[in-house]
Amino acid sequence: MTKKKVKSGNDKSKKNEISVKSDEKAKSGYGFSIIKVLLVLTSIGSTVFLYHMYTDLSSIPNTPDIDLNKWWGLNDTSAQDTSIRPYRIIFSEAMQEEIRALFEEHRRANRKIKSFEDTAWAYGVHSDAFAQFFAYWLFTYSFRHRERFLNQFEHFKTNIQGLDIHFMRVKPKVEKDVKVVPLLLLHGWPGSVREFYEAIPHLTTSKPGYDFVFEVIAPSLPGFAYSQATTKPGLTPLHIAVIMRNLMHRLGFKQYFVQGGDYGHAIGSNMATLFPEEVLGFHTSMPVNFSKLAVLTLIVGEVWPTLVGGEFSDKMYPLNQKLKFYLEETGYMHLQGTKPDTIGIALLDSPVALANYILDRFMIFTNYENKLKPDGGLETYYSYDKLIDNIMLYWSTNSIITSLRLYKECLSNADEEQIMGRIPTKVPTWALRTKYELVHQPDFILKWKYSNLVGASNWDFGGHFAAFEKPEKFADDVFKGVREMLKLNE
Repeated sequence: MTKKKVKSGNDKSKKNEISVKSDEKAKSGYGFSIIKVLLVLTSIGSTVFLYHMYTDLSSIPNTPDIDLNKWWGLNDTSAQDTSIRPYRIIFSEAMQEEIRALFEEHRRANRKIKSFEDTAWAYGVHSDAFAQFFAYWLFTYSFRHRERFLNQFEHFKTNIQGLDIHFMRVKPKVEKDVKVVPLLLLHGWPGSVREFYEAIPHLTTSKPGYDFVFEVIAPSLPGFAYSQATTKPGLTPLHIAVIMRNLMHRLGFKQYFVQGGDYGHAIGSNMATLFPEEVLGFHTSMPVNFSKLAVLTLIVGEVWPTLVGGEFSDKMYPLNQKLKFYLEETGYMHLQGTKPDTIGIALLDSPVALANYILDRFMIFTNYENKLKPDGGLETYYSYDKLIDNIMLYWSTNSIITSLRLYKECLSNADEEQIMGRIPTKVPTWALRTKYELVHQPDFILKWKYSNLVGASNWDFGGHFAAFEKPEKFADDVFKGVREMLKLNE
């Protein structure tokens, strides 16, 4: 009886053991099934993600449907004056008295804080360097003389899409058998048409070895200096491109060349993309492709810098140093791209504040090594008169706020610029790379956007403001690039 019970207990134990093993196998099979399902789902998800990324990076979107007559002025469109009116820059007596009073208030104030010793411009504009600049502005800068200087070229205004657009038009002294080529010069921020003054005489004067010369049209961008600002949001570089094209039509030019740097590059690039039958060639002094594919390629290039960057690899890598520089020096972009009116009101209230803000950008964009110099290196590259002229165009027109809003429009409409960046342009393009430009890219990346990249110049000097810093060499490069582009149009 006992043995049978024991045997019966053993049988029960074996059954339980078999049952446990079966449960474990079932659970194991169930777990394996879940893993297989997860792997399948992950594979499908990765495939879908990669497909979407591939199509996003490699597909060419349709050109946006743009209203070529969109009204950017006040709502009343019935009284538009399409005439071309002469204009003259005036530094009024009232403005001069106001600015001198503000200068005197700043000079007498006992709130000045000195910069740290041995920091140069690492904390921003150095107090000693600005004191010299300020003293020159207060005691030496001649408003009357600079007013005459700024009016040496003919200025005009005309209403385009509801906005009074200011521009300079400089015609060359034509010699026999020399062709006149229209050239649209486009500035950016914190520059202005003042950037081109020293270059214009070189562009409008015949050069040995060239059978053409330029007629220059240099407009102030909407909201900058003497060009009227829009009353509506949404005026991005894409829409400014349409305004600039319509300006050229107003002046009688159906075909023309475009040159641009900074925002002028973005606007000129959009003009070439939107109007390939009108833009004969595009000369850019900030050659860059901001598409997602270009950015991804630059990131991948960190693994093998010379494969991607080639001769420019030392200017492109290592990425951690570039990112450190961008984080330190692009805070102004975030501020202007989010709250332009906030900082703008502060700058609008004081010419001293405005000068500090703009000088800091000229310092770092011209040569990032300037921040290690107590004087910021400014007098090495520019005269005080040139720098103050540019600041005065913003101050005398109260246009700093409206100029800063362009950053907000770009950030708010980033998808629009990405689409334009993915559409190749067949317009002949010439790239001018300066040594200290903020972004460097090799030709093969540029060609994804500018498929007809005719050539490039690579300076071992110069910064972001090529025309302002090196006007004669800048003009020489424009002649060189346009000559090569003209060959393709013959």
